[in-house]
Amino acid sequence: MKYFERMQKKFELLKNKKDVIILSIESSCDETSVAVVKNGRVVLSNIIASQIEIHRRFGGVVPEVASRNHILAISNIFEEALKEAGITKNEIDAVAVTYGAGLIGALLVGVNFAKSLAYSLDVPLIAVSHVYGHIAANYISHQSLKPPFICLMVSGGHCAILNVISYNDFRLLGSTMDDAVGECFDKVARVLGLPYPGGPEIDKLAKEGEKKYNFVHSTALKNTLNFSFSGMKTAVVNFVHNKQQKGEEIDKANIALSFQDEVTDELVEKTVKASINAKINKIVVAGGVGANSMLREKFANVCEKNGISFYSPVLKYCTDNAAMIGSAGYYLLKSGIGLADLSLTAKATVAL
Repeated sequence: MKYFERMQKKFELLKNKKDVIILSIESSCDETSVAVVKNGRVVLSNIIASQIEIHRRFGGVVPEVASRNHILAISNIFEEALKEAGITKNEIDAVAVTYGAGLIGALLVGVNFAKSLAYSLDVPLIAVSHVYGHIAANYISHQSLKPPFICLMVSGGHCAILNVISYNDFRLLGSTMDDAVGECFDKVARVLGLPYPGGPEIDKLAKEGEKKYNFVHSTALKNTLNFSFSGMKTAVVNFVHNKQQKGEEIDKANIALSFQDEVTDELVEKTVKASINAKINKIVVAGGVGANSMLREKFANVCEKNGISFYSPVLKYCTDNAAMIGSAGYYLLKSGIGLADLSLTAKATVAL
């Protein structure tokens, strides 16, 4: 019997298994991560090798450098994840891996390692979307959280409002028409002379600032659930450049706070609007920008006033990690979907 035929039978059996242990792999950008997750909610280990210090000197992620460092790290990270979880390779029920979205070279490292591992252990391989993973980070952080809920997906590559109907059934309600929020944070941080990654640096600097400026942003999408941030980003860049050309002092903290305040206002306002329109009183934030302190504070305040429950991952699960992939993989398995064969390859983009 061929590998995939055997895996189809094992996959069916795992759907009804009481305790399922999934080893998961995440390598979509600049973190190499391997985790062991039990039943989609219990993290037995979650090892992350970050490349931030490597890429900081370049002001952003260099794909080729990221791929090479994933290759160097993944085997050791795998062994460390098993050791911390206190299990052997033979106790792994399935292997889950991020196949997209992300940097192709970086993704291929994780995908090929996962395929080899699944084949050698003769266990099913589960293909997981990076986007689904970020949503699932909330299932780890909040043990009682279940769909349906409204999700704001905010990261370096995505900005969207989703109606999460069930664990694996999503409806896109609105999205960015241009730049993702994380991308804007990085570009504004760069013009302010802040190091990569820009989001945490702007968040930290904004705590020292005052709301002093109003930057131009589009009002054309006011009556929709879509976003546009490129105009706001350009307004900040032009504002800083004009001050530099005039030899004027650049009050970075006030600029950081003013920019962050406008961005988070729009994110919160439209997500709450989506929640009220759909009559769903649960809002979940997912993705790296979900770690932003102002965004979390505004959501908590506005949701309380509107009788909406608000959920966000604990900070260590906001950024890229394999635990969230293991959780997403578990719910794909339980729904009978996601089983991949050995032809699985990486994809730079995936549908929301």
